[in-house]
Amino acid sequence: MSRIAYVNGRYLPIQAAGVHIEDRGFQFADAVYEVVSVVGGCLADEEGHLARMGRSLSELRMPWPVAPAVLRQIMRQVVARNRVRNASLYIQISRGAAPRDFRFPRDPSPTLVLTCRAARFQTPEQLQDGIACITVPDIRWLRRDIKTVGLLAQSLGKQAAAEAGAAEAWQIAPDGTVTEGCSSNVWIVTAAGVLVTRPASPLILNGITRQSLLRLAAAMGLGVEERPFTLEEAFAAREAFISSAGSFVLPVTRLDGRPIGDGRPGPLARRLRQAYFDHVGAPDPVEAGR
Repeated sequence: MSRIAYVNGRYLPIQAAGVHIEDRGFQFADAVYEVVSVVGGCLADEEGHLARMGRSLSELRMPWPVAPAVLRQIMRQVVARNRVRNASLYIQISRGAAPRDFRFPRDPSPTLVLTCRAARFQTPEQLQDGIACITVPDIRWLRRDIKTVGLLAQSLGKQAAAEAGAAEAWQIAPDGTVTEGCSSNVWIVTAAGVLVTRPASPLILNGITRQSLLRLAAAMGLGVEERPFTLEEAFAAREAFISSAGSFVLPVTRLDGRPIGDGRPGPLARRLRQAYFDHVGAPDPVEAGR
């Protein structure tokens, strides 16, 4: 079945979809995006993703191309037209096409693009064994809280991870602390059982899954500290995991070739992953597909 994309009011086969060559998203990375996981037909954390989209647009002084209520309808249409139950729904808004100039166009006409791709998310082996990660220097700009399409540093990190046989790269700040993964937030569980993750600030993207997990952890009575942590703390941790819209909660069992904890996924990551799917109101797609 041909995949269907949405571009500025039209639903098109993805092979026929395109934007203007002078679109500012293409020329300046002057665009923001969100990725919403479709789990069992449910749009996971839809409210949070749209709220963050609105914040990103506001920070870049970019207008909505359509009202948020209309965007919700388009999201559902794209999912329905692609006939998927478990999928990744991608939403991108740029400032639109204009003669190439660093300055903003006077009357922008934003470009809105949505695509949807069936997703397996993780394999049973990744849940059973955990994933390996590497570390890379954090070389990004200083407004990482805005979810823009300027992802070259993250792409370089992901490629380095792939070449090392790892699933993700943790980015390391000049002071030696972990900021976040290239497409995920990073968590550790200390020897005392405390959940630690870096606090929200312009230095990280405040993940929507991250925010949900913090609320769930509080409801579960777990000890949580939002603070920077070092690689040394990570290597001494009882558990580690990453979170994102597509990884949900995914245990990390090796970092730079060294085991985390006993080298196996820990119980807290498993509990939080199940709590997250309870929150979404859909079964874990990996477990459901076994």
